[in-house]
Amino acid sequence: MKPLGNLLLFAAAALMLITACKKENDATASMTPVKVRMTDAPASYDQVNVDVIGVEFKVNSETTVNLNVTAGIYNLLDFANGIDTLIASADVPSGTLSQVRLILGSNNTVVVNGQPHPLATPSAMQSGLKLNVHSTLQPGILYELLLDFDANQSIVVTGTGEYQLKPVIRVISVATSGSIHGHIATVLALPATISATNGTETYSTVTDANGNFLLRGMVAGTYTVTITPEAPYPATTIANVSVTVGNLTEIGPIVF
Repeated sequence: MKPLGNLLLFAAAALMLITACKKENDATASMTPVKVRMTDAPASYDQVNVDVIGVEFKVNSETTVNLNVTAGIYNLLDFANGIDTLIASADVPSGTLSQVRLILGSNNTVVVNGQPHPLATPSAMQSGLKLNVHSTLQPGILYELLLDFDANQSIVVTGTGEYQLKPVIRVISVATSGSIHGHIATVLALPATISATNGTETYSTVTDANGNFLLRGMVAGTYTVTITPEAPYPATTIANVSVTVGNLTEIGPIVF
């Protein structure tokens, strides 16, 4: 009975490992990498300094994601005329991005003729400036969101000479990569290693327990995909697989 008991324990452990790997692969396949950058149009001030402390996404109308933010005080005028800076990044759930929330601290200032002035922020914005967007985030596609400030319109001077910050921001969403998704139908060939090469770039991954795989964040180009299954099945290659920005290229089902 002891060998049978050990065999059952081994089988249970293997099943748990396979289930865990499947969940991990499924989770990875349903995530989208994003980067948030900030830029500005030229303005008639010496400096416009904003205190960035957080960036949040609302995905699929309900999921709120806090991005990894590079907090700090940014002079918007350093990022004019085509220059931008990375302020946040994260892997977020794929789906519909409906809102970006930019959270600012209290250390916002404007410099006019060499003289700094505090930039008061309306109380309604203290929980974050809500920017409504409607972008579809596909699994495995790298997206960059550009927060395009208009500093001239974002600063209001009151009748008492106080400067107020009421940001006017345009959100531009751009996909910057493509991906390859496929399926290996021969169960005995699993797990398999997948690699894609186009001469200058190489990407690789491993199938999940169901034979699915996803190569993500890929530079646009034409790739040779190599599939290395479990023995005794031989490796096989698929030539001329095209990857384009913002698109998911499907290959398969692959049968050995």
